[in-house]
Amino acid sequence: MLELLEKTAKHNGLVTAFALVGLVMLVSMFLSKKLTFGRVHGSAIAILIGLGLAYWGGIQTGGKQGLADVSLFAGIGLMGGAMLRDFAIVATAFEVQVVEARKAGLIGVFALLLGTLLPFVVGASVAYAFGYRDAVSITTIGAGAVTYIVGPVTGAAIGASSEVIALSIATGLVKAIIVMVGTPMAARFLRLGTPRSAMVFGGLAGTVSGVSAGLAATDRRLVPYGALVATFHTGLGCLLGPSLLFFATRALVA
Repeated sequence: MLELLEKTAKHNGLVTAFALVGLVMLVSMFLSKKLTFGRVHGSAIAILIGLGLAYWGGIQTGGKQGLADVSLFAGIGLMGGAMLRDFAIVATAFEVQVVEARKAGLIGVFALLLGTLLPFVVGASVAYAFGYRDAVSITTIGAGAVTYIVGPVTGAAIGASSEVIALSIATGLVKAIIVMVGTPMAARFLRLGTPRSAMVFGGLAGTVSGVSAGLAATDRRLVPYGALVATFHTGLGCLLGPSLLFFATRALVA
């Protein structure tokens, strides 16, 4: 019986992935209710469980895709891949009400610019503090602090090494995780309760995955607005990283 179930799970990887995520969410909501009395949303706990499972999968297999390297859970790689991720991002945009989106106005644009420049400065400063002195490496790692997509795009455009590009991706992932887990905890302090506040937050935080997951754990109705601006944030970073930000960095460290 167990062999039949295992064989079925392996041959229906995507279905197994959805079932696993559903189970994790069930456990997370239970822990949220019983252990934190709702103060920490179940989605934030689910993210931590997911990271733990990914770490376990990597340790067990010595692979690079976490739990997806375990044959039984190979469908996780497809479920969490770029195709379904991009589909989900596009789908959220259809929930945006144009009237609400317009309310962001100039403050939304300002948040978008600040959310691109400030993380870059922080990331570049950390890179410099750890001994990187060339403009290419500093710019690439700084761009990774914007998002883990902007980092490799910038690095590839300006000729960064694969090691530096990997560091930029890691930097962006750390930022995404912090935003994911921290948003529900800081939601009341940040007053995340309206579409306008979600758009400003999306512009400042930047990372699409972090903003989407964090807002989903706070109020799922805000997800489309935060994700909409965060998507523009990624595009803006990809434009500024290999151009203005690189030239400015080169002028400073030359």
